[in-house]
Amino acid sequence: MSTITPWQVLESRYLVRKHWLNVREDRVKTGRGTIIDEFHVLEAPSWACVVCVSHEQELILIRQYRHGAREVTMELPAGVIESDETAEAGARRELREETGYVAERWIHLVTLNPEPSRHTHRAHCFVALDARPDHGQALDLAEQVEVVRVPVARTLQLVQSGQVDHAVHVAALLLARSTNLV
Repeated sequence: MSTITPWQVLESRYLVRKHWLNVREDRVKTGRGTIIDEFHVLEAPSWACVVCVSHEQELILIRQYRHGAREVTMELPAGVIESDETAEAGARRELREETGYVAERWIHLVTLNPEPSRHTHRAHCFVALDARPDHGQALDLAEQVEVVRVPVARTLQLVQSGQVDHAVHVAALLLARSTNLV
């Protein structure tokens, strides 16, 4: 049993309140009694990602521009979970919207804290097996997404070469591979 004491929030106020991001400033007392006057927490919606494998044993990935990194990246299909849906429903919707694929079998792989020190959101990772194209993409106006098909046998190469470098997506790919799901 741990002897670590959770922090106590003494005061809290929002510095930024936007649709996709809130920045909260907390005044806290640590478990050891230290007062931190300005501890900043980022509140963002939780999201889901999908390690998708087609009938042909190909990973279904996407390529898109990411403004934070200012580069085009290769990633797993992923997106924000809407307030009225479960994590799996959000994963299914994002896969369909971004790639046009649907899958027969779904497995919850893991739920991760991408940055537990200062962020509140969770990343829900799924494996979708026996996927097939069902219709075209249904992208938002701000999205430009290319579908990329890569043989499952190249999973480790994608990670080791840095072609996929989103940390949560790397973790999901490696976990799916190590548990023989892909």
